[in-house]
Amino acid sequence: MSEILASLRSLMASHSPPLDALVVPSEDYHQSEYVSARDKRREFVSGFTGSAGLALVTKKDARLWTDGRYFLQATQQLSVEWTLMRMGEDPGFDAWVADNLPVEAAIGIDPWCVSVDTAQRWQLTFAKKQQKLVQTETNLVDEVWKSRPPAEINPVVVHPIEFTGCSVAQKLKDLRAKLKNEKTRGIVVTTLDEVAWLYNIRGTDVSYCPVVHAFAIITSNSAFLYVDKKKVSAETNCYMEENGIDVRDYADVSSDVVLLASDQLDSTSEVKGIDTTTGNGTTEAEGINIDRIWVDPGSCCYALYSKLNSEKVHMQQSPLALAKALKNPVELDGLKKAHVRDGAAVVQYLVWLDKQMQESYGASGYFLEGQSANKKKDLGAIKLTEVTVSDKLEGFRASKEHFRGLSFPTISSVGPNAAIIHYSPHAETCAELNPDSIYLFDSGAQYLDGTTDITRTVHFGNPSTHEKACYTAVLKGHIALGNACFPNGTNGHALDILARIPLWKDGLDYRHGTGHGIGSYLNVHEGPHLISFRPHARNVPLQASMTVTDEPGYYEDGNFGIRLENVLIVKEADTKFNFGDKGYLSFEHITWAPYQAKMIDLTLLGPEEINWLNIYHGRCRDVLAPYLDESEMTWLNKATEPIGV
Repeated sequence: MSEILASLRSLMASHSPPLDALVVPSEDYHQSEYVSARDKRREFVSGFTGSAGLALVTKKDARLWTDGRYFLQATQQLSVEWTLMRMGEDPGFDAWVADNLPVEAAIGIDPWCVSVDTAQRWQLTFAKKQQKLVQTETNLVDEVWKSRPPAEINPVVVHPIEFTGCSVAQKLKDLRAKLKNEKTRGIVVTTLDEVAWLYNIRGTDVSYCPVVHAFAIITSNSAFLYVDKKKVSAETNCYMEENGIDVRDYADVSSDVVLLASDQLDSTSEVKGIDTTTGNGTTEAEGINIDRIWVDPGSCCYALYSKLNSEKVHMQQSPLALAKALKNPVELDGLKKAHVRDGAAVVQYLVWLDKQMQESYGASGYFLEGQSANKKKDLGAIKLTEVTVSDKLEGFRASKEHFRGLSFPTISSVGPNAAIIHYSPHAETCAELNPDSIYLFDSGAQYLDGTTDITRTVHFGNPSTHEKACYTAVLKGHIALGNACFPNGTNGHALDILARIPLWKDGLDYRHGTGHGIGSYLNVHEGPHLISFRPHARNVPLQASMTVTDEPGYYEDGNFGIRLENVLIVKEADTKFNFGDKGYLSFEHITWAPYQAKMIDLTLLGPEEINWLNIYHGRCRDVLAPYLDESEMTWLNKATEPIGV
């Protein structure tokens, strides 16, 4: 790590102008949360492997900012050269730079890896001290990263309409109507899942996310895809032509944005099957004074924005973000089916793990309480580690129809490791399962018809009274949020408190949001909505046909962690009244797997909560039965026996 920092500082000193600091963000050219191996620049320079964080290298200092999910992990992974800056507790990045770097300091950034919003916010803050943001011509990290993985050539795959439920032609028509409505003549789409969703394509360019490294530009009468052409087969190219999409080289987006700015960007493809007329028969190109380009400031990189005339840019969240979040009936049906198959895999895993823990470790098991027998394992007995058991879980999922891979690295965590919110086990260093410790697994899969994400926390021995109380508080919050009924216009910031109140009553809390959207065979974390205490959760209200997770938790550093997570669909609620004619919304659970009865302190649950739990468990039995064999079904029947009756 010292050599990397020394090499970077040497490049900073020789840069013109010399740099007082270099910013190394987590994001790639598309502001992605999960990035390909060759784009993990922040991980390379810092050694911190979490998905969120911002690194700053100065002449004599190295600091990393990250959020509450990763405080413990960062503490363990950062070397002595690095200082951890806890977001929400320590000074923020902007303020620290302004207060600690000299007046007129030059702060280097790769403008391809920083969004418009972020760059402009930094510029405003730094200007107060006459500090300036300097756009580097090349990425300095890439220059010192001698072993940087090469770019992979993975095929672009057309996602069939039987799974998408909506044609490209219709999506382009809807998008062009929104462009016209905002008096814009084009849009630059930089977010990978938006490009994939709009053009009904998928790929494997980023682990766990079925997306393609690509940009898109759409105008009133043209559509472009910027991608490495070696990834596009003749068949896929035909599909693009049929949909009026002009395929161009990935690097051409830079020069084409310049052409777009001067209204000289022309397509060589004939637009087929796309109706660009509005209801009154006029085309979208016939607007008056329509000369603005739509850019999403939160996702468009500063490099592309800089090529546009800032006076003719319409800065607003991409219209595709909400369109993608509002699932159509085919997508909703696919998500429900995917979650049923996924739930069956989780139950099969629990059946297998319960048996293994009893046979190999003398555990009392999933159902019974009691101290483990400390059974001495035979030399030939299976050693269960966080990695080997998560591999087994992946195997159960892989046997299911439409499986295409995991949706994120499985969080398989025992005891103290479960307190690391986004823990990622590695074969060389991971823990062995322990019948006397809590086991938390947060996992999900990519199926052609939907993306899944589920968390369960279990104990195969004798949970303490404190562990039960904490589990029950988390469960109460989970139930409270899932049973919420609320008026249209309510955002996730307003709902977040529902999941925390049972924890707050005991002086407990957790440092992460409570819910995020889920893609339709796309990213496991999908906006623009979320359920969180963070201010941006106020930006977008929840709407019917959105998906969102319900995942409160509690974590004690050095001891254990608890989280419970289901995926919900937002639906219209059938309320007795309709005050203000707003219409009301509620949630529908689509995740199916039992909650462990022996972890629940029944004295802390009310009658309504017990009733909900019994109804949910009954649905688990009904929904999963077709996918389980007789012994698995016997186990599930026992795991879902009515409680409190």
